[in-house]
Amino acid sequence: MDISVVIPLLNEEESLPELATWIERVMQENHFSYEILFVDDGSTDDSWQVICSLREKNSNIRGIKFQRNYGKSAALNEAFRAAQGDVIITMDADLQDSPDEIPELFRMIREDRYDLVSGWKKVRYDNTVTKNIPSKFFNAVTRRVSKIKLNDFNCGLKAYNRKVVKSIEVYGEMHRYIPVLAKWAGFKKIGEKVVEHRKRKYGVSKFGWDRFINGFLDLLSITFVGKFSKRPMHFFGVWGMVFFMIGILSAFYLLILKIFSSDFSITNRPFFYISLVAIIIGVQLFMAGFIGELISRNAPGRNTYLVEAKTGLD
Repeated sequence: MDISVVIPLLNEEESLPELATWIERVMQENHFSYEILFVDDGSTDDSWQVICSLREKNSNIRGIKFQRNYGKSAALNEAFRAAQGDVIITMDADLQDSPDEIPELFRMIREDRYDLVSGWKKVRYDNTVTKNIPSKFFNAVTRRVSKIKLNDFNCGLKAYNRKVVKSIEVYGEMHRYIPVLAKWAGFKKIGEKVVEHRKRKYGVSKFGWDRFINGFLDLLSITFVGKFSKRPMHFFGVWGMVFFMIGILSAFYLLILKIFSSDFSITNRPFFYISLVAIIIGVQLFMAGFIGELISRNAPGRNTYLVEAKTGLD
């Protein structure tokens, strides 16, 4: 199968028939073998009934329905597990992403050998204050932290090589950072394509201001896990040693002063308490690293690594 189109959705009953017809037309014009995989993330409207009726008309349409709302990351993760296409393309269900972008995204994965291509909504029709400005700031921070040169990490329109989606796990609010997850998994050829952003035709946005707060917390989490998940002592141990040495050297300095001046009172100095706190923090950080190392070494996935190729081995 050439393409799996993955579409997570929440309360989008009005847009689904038009979107499905549009995708079907693009696929037929380009002679792609395909599937459309709708993931209903606990909709309270008739979205699931619409998906079922679309399935009756087009056997290439498949659907997954969650019992309740788990979030976009959960929907994508479940769809990635079920997708059968060589190229997986994700898009939102609100008709703001154009299916006409699919052929070029497919070509970039197949012919240009990109692992992942992210859409860039260079011209946006969202509210400037509530979406555009915060989105630019969010993308700038993510770009600096991840060292991935993308202008729009949060664009729902993306294309993936099949190996990418089968090698990563998307959870929490990590759908914004799939390029970062892909990079940590060893997929380095990540590209970008300017895509059309359309005005919302039906319904309302499902995301609020909290997505930016949660997003930055997830960015810190994914950066730490990506670097230190298999070697936590390299993080906690280093900082533990730094604080411990600061505390020990400070205490040694106070002791020298006491030796050369009998009237010098160690415990009446703020420096004494600073050194004491530094020693305690250092020991705690070192112990956190030690415990993390024990957990990591005994975890089921401690020696699970992605192998790109083998030769002479089964």
